[in-house]
Amino acid sequence: MTVTEEAAEETRFSPRAQIAGMLSLLDRPLTSYYLILGCSMLLLALGLTMVLSASYVIQLNLTGSPFTLLIRQATWVAIGIPMMIVTAMLPVKAFRVLAYPILLLSVLALVLVLVPGLGTNVNGATRWIDFGGGLRLQPSEPAKLGLVLWGADLLARKEKLRMLTDWKQLLIPLMPGTAVVVMLVMLGNDLGTTLVLFTVFLALLWIVGTPGRLLLGMTGLILMLTSILIVVEPYRFKRLTGFLDPSGDPLNGNYQGNQGVKAIGSGGIFGTGLGEGRFKWQYLPHGDTDFIFAVVGEELGLIGTLMVLGMFGLLAYAGLRIARRVRDPFMRLAAAGTTAWIVVQAIVNIGAVIQVLPITGIPLPLVSYGGSALIPTLLGLGMLLAFAKREPGARQALAARGPGPVARALSWLGLGRAR
Repeated sequence: MTVTEEAAEETRFSPRAQIAGMLSLLDRPLTSYYLILGCSMLLLALGLTMVLSASYVIQLNLTGSPFTLLIRQATWVAIGIPMMIVTAMLPVKAFRVLAYPILLLSVLALVLVLVPGLGTNVNGATRWIDFGGGLRLQPSEPAKLGLVLWGADLLARKEKLRMLTDWKQLLIPLMPGTAVVVMLVMLGNDLGTTLVLFTVFLALLWIVGTPGRLLLGMTGLILMLTSILIVVEPYRFKRLTGFLDPSGDPLNGNYQGNQGVKAIGSGGIFGTGLGEGRFKWQYLPHGDTDFIFAVVGEELGLIGTLMVLGMFGLLAYAGLRIARRVRDPFMRLAAAGTTAWIVVQAIVNIGAVIQVLPITGIPLPLVSYGGSALIPTLLGLGMLLAFAKREPGARQALAARGPGPVARALSWLGLGRAR
């Protein structure tokens, strides 16, 4: 080997070259597709594991079986993944057609929640319709998906007609429609979902190119409304004061938040070990839902929490990459709105657990127990997969890859043909 060849070989395996090679993977056509699919499956697997770990002690005492919540959550996952796959195969037109029925049905369900005898109050919030047998629906969860689709379709139509140069066209009817959904959610005392809906509204305005002054004004108005909603409701105001003074009322208002921080702190760098946590022995309220991140921190340590943050960070990158690369205005708006919904909800949940944000009672997407939140989230991710396949060069890359496992399975069963 000549000196020139040796130098080229050293350059090829240098740290800088290896980093450049890894970064080049982000420029491939199907990067967004695989990031969303991979992170979603990893978070689902982590969620099933942590739901079992966080709940088995209490469920063994309540039901005689440690696997009660795991079986329920696994059932929702088994329903949700095929729905996600089917959603990823839908044409863009289907999402625009479904936008209005999903939003209208969600609004109707939110109204039914407020009807005495139909709505169920859980932990101070009337968010659920109870069908009996442990089956409950939280209408505010599909309302997030409905608002994303409806808002994206509405603004895309107006952009096509060049109507968005007028600030009134930007806000009407988007702002009144969002206000109706928010009002119904707030009548059920669900501040966490309200914040997510406001985030979707602002994300849609930002992506469509709203002038900075108008966007800043809308942000200020939302902050003012949120402050009023907190102050007028005693239990929400108590949560805010408890957040500002964590040392006060340690056995009542601040008990859950303090226990969550202690659980994460006790995990150290590597954690106590999967299933070895102590706080789930009835020392941490809602450890399988709102505070499951605390169980992750205790049992998997700093490494586990950083992995969770990293996966949500990759989901944010992939979703915004889709919004930047697709040409269709509806896809751009819907991708940004869905990404904002899922990522901001994760930030609000994690922020509450580590006491940098007040407790709002919303679940960690894909990880916390609950089918009402899981199914709409998987549908939203399926929609992002459908959009990712329409990025520049993605169709050619998929065609070159050949038929996937689903297509091959259908072919083997005689229900389809391999391409």
